[in-house]
Amino acid sequence: MLEKAELARFEQAVLPHLGAAYNLARWITRNDHDAEDVVQESYLRALKFFGGFRGENSRPWLLTIVRNTCFTWLRQNRLSDLTTELDEEIHHMEPAPGNPESILLAAAQSELVRKAIEELPPEFREVIILREMEDLSYKEIADIASIPVGTVMSRLARARARLQDLLSGPMTSGVSA
Repeated sequence: MLEKAELARFEQAVLPHLGAAYNLARWITRNDHDAEDVVQESYLRALKFFGGFRGENSRPWLLTIVRNTCFTWLRQNRLSDLTTELDEEIHHMEPAPGNPESILLAAAQSELVRKAIEELPPEFREVIILREMEDLSYKEIADIASIPVGTVMSRLARARARLQDLLSGPMTSGVSA
């Protein structure tokens, strides 16, 4: 068990990244409850190995643990029936002021983007989330995913191309700006 000072250092270094950890786990597992379980397991692992953490930036270190825990969970639960529901209170974005039609169109487009991201394979989903939602650098993503920077760039390009195809396909034909 960690000493009191070490536990305080853990809380200061790692707890502020709980939102990012949940966000990544949520997008990889595609399920709120599974993401909560994965984040809890990830934090337990982080606590266990925190004594060996020597870096200054704990966010990429923690997200590496979350990512690895997610993929371990996926391998163990590959056949389980995952849902794609989102917790609206956590993921709700305030609509921009405007008329009801523009608010409705923005909500519909947001839902289409969410569904398109969820259709991506996990290795594409994770790089999109880490880059576009968590604003990590290519180097940080490469370190987290244990892949070369060139592979990060390639996966991002492929993920963006797939998203563009999905968003310009038949499922978006009913919504236009």
